[in-house]
Amino acid sequence: MTETSRTPLSPAEVEALARTAHAGQTDKAGRPYAEHLSAVAEGVRARGGDADQIAAAWLHDAVEDDALSEQWLTEAALSRRTKAIVLAVTKRGGETAGQYAARVRATPGALLVKEADLAHNADPARLAVLDEPTRKRLTEKYATMRALLGLGGDRPQGPASG
Repeated sequence: MTETSRTPLSPAEVEALARTAHAGQTDKAGRPYAEHLSAVAEGVRARGGDADQIAAAWLHDAVEDDALSEQWLTEAALSRRTKAIVLAVTKRGGETAGQYAARVRATPGALLVKEADLAHNADPARLAVLDEPTRKRLTEKYATMRALLGLGGDRPQGPASG
């Protein structure tokens, strides 16, 4: 159910919107940012995520990266749950990692999206192309966040982890 009377965006429309919003952006390795969005959406699907979570995966960085505004999200023809997940995984200025993790854990459906995001971010193949100091910093950052989220450090990082 959406907050608007408009027809909800279809999965294909959400994907297209996310790809357009992030067009021209690249990740730290210089790859098109849409590859990350696609990998996170696939990671959510592979972990048993539902349509709301998959839509949130496509949009998980849109507000944080200023690709789409929070007002756009509020008014979008998306479920309340999708919107809540996107807002939960959107980092806010001045908040601690612990505060961020608590919000993710407290929002139904958000932990799975964040787990898929971290799994792709921490993929050894992605990290391998970065310089050593960046690779080390990010590896520690992702491990710390997994611990704060209660995901543990001994779980596989690939898309099949669950």
